[in-house]
Amino acid sequence: MRDGGRLSAAIEVLTEIETRHRPVKLALKSWGDSARYAGSKDRAWVSGLVMDMLRRRRSLAWRMGDESPRAAALGVLAFDWTWPLDRIAEAAGDEPHGPGALTEAETAAFTASADLAAAPPAVQADVPDWIEPSFRRAFGEAAGGEGAALSERAPIDLRVNLLKTDPERGAKALQPLHAAPAGVLATAFRIAAPDPTERAGAVETIPAFSKGWFEVQDLGSQIAAACAGEVKGAQVLDLCAGGGGKTLALAAMMGNTGQIYAYDSDARRLADTIRRGDRAGIRNLQVRSPVTGDALKGLDGKMDVVFIDAPCTGTGAWRRHPDTKWRLKPDTLKQRMADQDGVLDLGVRFVKPGGRIVYVTCSVLPEEDEDRVGAFLARQPGFRLKPATDHPDLLRFLTPQGYLRLSPASSDTDGFFVAVLETSPKASS
Repeated sequence: MRDGGRLSAAIEVLTEIETRHRPVKLALKSWGDSARYAGSKDRAWVSGLVMDMLRRRRSLAWRMGDESPRAAALGVLAFDWTWPLDRIAEAAGDEPHGPGALTEAETAAFTASADLAAAPPAVQADVPDWIEPSFRRAFGEAAGGEGAALSERAPIDLRVNLLKTDPERGAKALQPLHAAPAGVLATAFRIAAPDPTERAGAVETIPAFSKGWFEVQDLGSQIAAACAGEVKGAQVLDLCAGGGGKTLALAAMMGNTGQIYAYDSDARRLADTIRRGDRAGIRNLQVRSPVTGDALKGLDGKMDVVFIDAPCTGTGAWRRHPDTKWRLKPDTLKQRMADQDGVLDLGVRFVKPGGRIVYVTCSVLPEEDEDRVGAFLARQPGFRLKPATDHPDLLRFLTPQGYLRLSPASSDTDGFFVAVLETSPKASS
């Protein structure tokens, strides 16, 4: 495909996303199914442009003075991909495949180079208007920069599985993918974000992946798991295990000692956990599926750690799922807050005296983070907040209250929040 055809395809996909409210993956797949002539490079190019359009939807519209998908696509080429004006004009005007010749207003927008510092705060942060007060509350004067960082492309992070190998051998196995240590945690490695027009290297193609040497896991997620503290020989319940990423990280920290139980209210999300656990060499895992009735029977008051990776809006993962930024609504946030209160209260049932709850979200919104913890402590006076970590390299991410907050701007990770809630040795509630 020529650039004009690719540009038209990206505009078509974004139009589909916005008019039919389709997730970006489904919209791209639908286009790919109808464009059998498109090669792998064409598909990567179109996907990369669509994702960058979604990441900066507000600021692109503001700079172009136009909210249309066409303006967003042209804006990415000009401002993010830094194409020269003549190349953009050639692609747009390419007959018969391009979207049409540039207008005078579009050309003027490219040359004006509007300064985002003059834009409204929500535009600077590239977030919906209703979210901006929460961002300002979380980040203060840095809200614009934090939002902009959440609009960048994300790297691919990997966790070396210490049940199968060590960081040194893992590094050698990852050399074909040009992975480097991610910092902070010895087991974390990173593959830089690829050029938006290219596909990322497939980690699954490395033989060591099939052997269970690594898992794909954002560094922030790895840090959140590390906040569980010393867990060797412990009884651990992962109460919202989902696909099992943090379950596997916790199990590796445990070194196949103690027992880890993986549960999720949605049985479908647990489907891969056993398979992934087998590949990782985990021998102390029990998957408790809700389809079996009272799947958590027998665990009451016995857990040293209840790990709660709570259902949330996912605002911390907007780099990877930018379409969700624009689909998020106030009612959804309200529902997630209720879900978080419910799962925290459920977790109390399983904590033994002297045990702890590790509360995690991949959200940067205080409503889902500090507010939920504060409300929980008001309901459960038998718990107290303790610093989320004592890891020397992680202390800089602690808030004055002892919460751990990560973001692309502060830690070069997805956005995460962690609170550790400890019970008295005498009682769990």
